[in-house]
Amino acid sequence: MAAISLEYCGDLHVSCVHEASGSRLITDAPVDNQGKGEGFSPTDLCATALASCAMTIVALYAEAHNLDVKGMKASVKKSMNAEPRRIGRLEVCLTMPAQHYTAAQKASIERCTRYCPVHLSLHPDIEQVFTFIWAD
Repeated sequence: MAAISLEYCGDLHVSCVHEASGSRLITDAPVDNQGKGEGFSPTDLCATALASCAMTIVALYAEAHNLDVKGMKASVKKSMNAEPRRIGRLEVCLTMPAQHYTAAQKASIERCTRYCPVHLSLHPDIEQVFTFIWAD
C-alpha cells in the first residue's frame, strides 16, 4: 500500500510527499479556478498518472516480449467540463521509438493501454483517447 503525506501550505498550494521514496511535489489550483498555475493541479496529476501508467504497462509488455521501447514519449491533454467541474476528456498520444514493429506487436501494444490501472480506475464518463505514433 502506498503512503502519501500531504500538507496545505496556503495560497491553494499542497505539499505532497511519497513516504517510501521521499519524493515531493507541490500542487496548485489551476488559473481558471483561482490558482496561480505554479505547479501541477490535482487534475493535471490525474492526467499525468494516466499517461505514465499507460507507458509503464507498454514498457512491461515490451520487456516481456524482448522489445526495446526506451525513448518512448507521451503527451496528454486534459479537457475539463464546467458543470459539474470535473475532467471530461483525456487524450494521450504515445510516440514509439523507431523500431520494426510487426502489425501484431503494434496491436498488442495499443491494446495494453486498456489494461492500465489508472484507465480502469477512472470514471467511465471520462472520455479517454489513446493515439500512437509509430516511428518505423
